This record gives sequence, structure tokens and C-alpha cells, in this order.
Amino acid sequence: MDMNVHSAIRDGSTESAAAAPGIGRFGAFSRGLRRLAARLTTRGVLVAGLTASAMAATVGLGGPGIARAAYPEKPISLIVGYAAGGGSDVIARSLAPFIEQELGGSARVMVMNRPGAGGEIGFAAIADAAPDGYTIGLINSPNVVTIPIERHARFSLDRLDPLYNLVDDPGSFVVHMDSPFQSLADVAAFAKANPNNVTVGTTGIGSDDHLAMLMFQRLTQTQLTHVPFPGSADAHRALLGRHIQVTSMNIGESARARQGDPIRILGVMTDRRSEQAPDVPTFKELGFDVKMSSLRGLAAPAGLPADIRAKLVDAIDRAVKHPEFQDIARKAYQPLRLLPPDRYAAELKAQEATFRTVWRETPWLK
Repeated sequence: MDMNVHSAIRDGSTESAAAAPGIGRFGAFSRGLRRLAARLTTRGVLVAGLTASAMAATVGLGGPGIARAAYPEKPISLIVGYAAGGGSDVIARSLAPFIEQELGGSARVMVMNRPGAGGEIGFAAIADAAPDGYTIGLINSPNVVTIPIERHARFSLDRLDPLYNLVDDPGSFVVHMDSPFQSLADVAAFAKANPNNVTVGTTGIGSDDHLAMLMFQRLTQTQLTHVPFPGSADAHRALLGRHIQVTSMNIGESARARQGDPIRILGVMTDRRSEQAPDVPTFKELGFDVKMSSLRGLAAPAGLPADIRAKLVDAIDRAVKHPEFQDIARKAYQPLRLLPPDRYAAELKAQEATFRTVWRETPWLK
């Protein structure tokens, strides 16, 4: 990697200086050739076919039909639509070095957090980016399918190209260790006696955390108070500060958090107990039939050139199967569920159909 690219990375830029016109290795070479041609012309020396335009074409810098430079020639931005520290951020930062390694050469993958609006800001940034392979991002379901259902969103699912699913992370309810709530039954009983007095933090309207809260609320015939945050890390901090009473968050995040924080996990939203927290009972075991999970995967803006898409997917496929990455994911309490592009896209389409039906019958946003 040349010094211009190093400078761009140090400055936090997502665009390599070498990509600017007339700058970098190829730009300098082109200028040198043009100066040489001018000197030769001035001296009356005839060099057949050595015009500046012809020489530029020989190094792939101009003229029709010239092949583009090898991909990637500048840093790749990996957008995460949630704040740093949450499960989405952790898996993205864990995987980035392995994608770099598999792309080879001087490839760089820079994780960029764009939190807000339940992930919509980040998802829209991915969808709006040029489909050139230099912007990819993490998308989370159900958010990525529910947001366009519930409101006029700044993105749509068909403007995203699902590349690879990484994680399938079930939901959980978490309280502070000092909380009087020892069980889900305690939460339900208090909420029934005190409508709107139980505050529940989530990662935003239409998120898996929010939908799980609504399912629990409907099942128990209670009224809870929803408190949305830009990401699970923010909701968790609010719980630790006792600003909210319950956090609805994924088990991978809550199991990791309890290693150092004074929290209690009340239940996990799966049919079977989670490998990340085998001591935690399921909601169903405790008499509450609530199941909810979040897929986290990589996507690009729709319309990638076929060769670049193939190279990206191949690099991701090899990266996620690397034993060292899988060990890191396990230690970070990230439950992997690896789905290649076609299967991932089919899963998202199936979820979209399911949640459209749910929305028609019981809209979660009024």
C-alpha cells in the first residue's frame, strides 16, 4: 500500500488518496509519460505510437474498453447501523481482519458506526452507496425487513444485496442484579398491577428487541413502557445506571455482559436453551411462549459488478470458516449461523412475508 493510502487511513478517510485523478502511483506514472512525450516532441524526435494518450492507455488509464484496476485498490467501508460495543459491532470488528486477509494484497476493511433509527441510518447508508465494492455493511433482521413495513423508510430490502449471514442471536430479558425482579413472572405480575411502570430498553422501534417486548406484553396482557436506544450497548449502560428496569437484548450480548457486569438474565427466547448461556431457562420453560431472534449478516448496495461480488463473497466465505475467527466468535458469545448469499436472501424474503402478515393483523407501531 502506498503512502497516500496510509495517510488517508490515518486521517479516518474512507477514500484512498490514490483514487483521486492524477494522484498515486498510476497518476504519477501517467504524468511522467506525458512530460517525456512533450520533451521528445519539442526536440523533434519522432517516437511512433508514443503519444501521451496512447501511453496512458497502455497502463490502463484512459481510452475505451480499458480494464479497471484490480479490486480492491482502496479501503472498504463496513457500515454498522448501531453504536460501538454491541453484538453487531463486535462481530463486524472480529471479522474485518479476516476479510482483509482473504482479499489479499493491501486490502483494508474499516468498520464505521452509523447508529440511529433502529438501524435505518446505517442500512440506508449501505443502500445509497455506489455499488462498486467499496461500501458493504452489517444488516440486522428483523429490523431490515420491519422498518420499511412500518414506515416510509430511507431504504428498501430490494436495494440491498445480501452477501452472507453470520449470526443468529436469540433474544433475552435482562435486569440489574439489584432488581426485585427474580423471574419473568415477577415482571408480568408487577406490570399487571402497575401499568406502564416497567421500562424496557431496546435497540429501536421494529427491532427484534422491541417486537419481543410487544409479544411478552400481549401474552401477559400488560402495558410496558418502551425506551428505544441507538444500540444494545446504550441500553445496557442505561440498565447498569438503573435508568430502566429491563433490557430486551440478544443472548450473545447479555451472556457476554454478565461476565463482568451485575446483571441477571431472566430468560432466552428459544425452543431450546442457548449454548451461550445453558443455565438460563427459555421463556417457554417458564410458561411464556415467546420466540425471537436476530440475524446479522453482510450486505452490499444492489448492483455490484459480478466479478467484484464474486470476489467479496469468496473472501467472506473463507473468512467466516477460518478456525481462528470461529474461535473469536465463540469467545465473544456470538452464535454463528453461516448462510451463503442465496440462502440468506431467501431467509430475509421469508421473514419479510411473515412480518407483513403480522403487521396487517397486529401492527406494532400505532
